[in-house]
Amino acid sequence: MGATFTRADDLRGARFEDVDLRGARFVRSDLSGVVMRGADVAGADIDAPWLTGEEAALLVNGVDVAPFVDAELDRRFPGRSQRRAPDPAGLRAAWAALESTWAATLDRVAAMPPGTPDVSVDGEWSFAQTLRHLVMATDTWLRRAVLEVDQPFHPIGQPNEEYGTDGHDMSVFSHSTPTYAEVLEVRAERLAMVRDLLATVTREDLAAPRRNPWAPDHSVTVLGCLHTILEEEWEHHRYAVRDLDAIAAQP
Repeated sequence: MGATFTRADDLRGARFEDVDLRGARFVRSDLSGVVMRGADVAGADIDAPWLTGEEAALLVNGVDVAPFVDAELDRRFPGRSQRRAPDPAGLRAAWAALESTWAATLDRVAAMPPGTPDVSVDGEWSFAQTLRHLVMATDTWLRRAVLEVDQPFHPIGQPNEEYGTDGHDMSVFSHSTPTYAEVLEVRAERLAMVRDLLATVTREDLAAPRRNPWAPDHSVTVLGCLHTILEEEWEHHRYAVRDLDAIAAQP
């Protein structure tokens, strides 16, 4: 068992020279600006969901590979490229593509061995937990931010480890484990909520300001909230498919 470093260890600016880091694992770690020289990264596996946008860059041998990664993900997941649609018609098309993708993935899970939705791969959320987290994400960015519902959260939602800060109350979430059928029911309700909103939303609605649910002192537009929901959906679908592939490959 190797050494373990946690949030209490401040390694900013540290220098690793002639160090063997084979098999090391970095989870929820800030590696922005890290410089590697003469490093053997063969077989390295990097998952960086924030590797998009004008400011994101990942240089490999002097080449910014971030745009290539983004383009390849768009190719692998048809409809993903629509996630930043700027207008009502585009958003409706983006959401329809997303729902179609998730429907196909649900069919895949249904055809896999019983218990698959509750299998965790390498300590990550199970498929059922991923769907529960997306319920919470929808409640955060649609029900709380856009619709301004006083008590927006369904207890079945799955918070992440950072949830509970900024005045959020963890007690609203259930400590019991729901059945997969219960998860699917609530998940379907949340998908329909977004679909119903998009059916009537206007350009003026999209430009309306809302309080950022994670930073109440800052403003975000309704469009920004919907883009966040789409980003959450596509990233967690990618995680889910990655882990389903690993489950399917097991002997």
